[in-house]
Amino acid sequence: MKIGVFGDIHGNIEALKAAYEAVAATKPDRLYHLGDLGGYAPFVNEVVDFLITHEISGVQGNYDEAVANDREHCGCKAEEPVQEEMAHLSFTWTKSHVTLGSKAYMKNLPTEIRFTAESKRVWLFHATPRKNNLYWYEDRPEKFFLEMAEKGDADIMIYGHIHKPYRKDLDGKVFINAGSVGKPKDGDPRACAAIVEITPQAVKTEFLRVQYDVEKVASAIIESGLPPYFAERLRRGA
Repeated sequence: MKIGVFGDIHGNIEALKAAYEAVAATKPDRLYHLGDLGGYAPFVNEVVDFLITHEISGVQGNYDEAVANDREHCGCKAEEPVQEEMAHLSFTWTKSHVTLGSKAYMKNLPTEIRFTAESKRVWLFHATPRKNNLYWYEDRPEKFFLEMAEKGDADIMIYGHIHKPYRKDLDGKVFINAGSVGKPKDGDPRACAAIVEITPQAVKTEFLRVQYDVEKVASAIIESGLPPYFAERLRRGA
């Protein structure tokens, strides 16, 4: 089985369209998204419509849960005061522009998706099984990885939230962070999507980096009234 995975789209419809075309060209059997559909770029409703139209199943991210339930905070981590301020402005903007239909879609997303492929148990969620906004970086201790796997009794775990793709193999378990379609933070502004091919012999992972019109989205961010801060970070993949 081959699956295509779109992590953390964050309102970037141009990146999603490009990533979708690249993933579709590999002829996957299934497509999934990992949540966090709005924020930072202005096309949250277009993203939701695209996912519905293209029948892409997915899970609820912390941003989706917070927007759908009109929370006061998105649950996003801030490393400095300006980042905290910008995140709050983005969250407020998204809540004021999201449609009722988009909110309903986000509210009804499941927190996890499980299935079996080639006798391997696959588990998809947004951030971690423990908490939907906990940052699961690649340099976490091995003990943390194995504890997460035990919680779900899974062989393959696929998730996002940190916007940095990686794969780690431990004790026969496969851990895959799909990265971010719409807001990469690994210094590469191209959209990122993951292809996971599961066979009886192996689990193969490919991270597709896809060019799209970053400047078009950066201009849309500024024109929408969102802080130019997000346009600059998009250009830098930060």
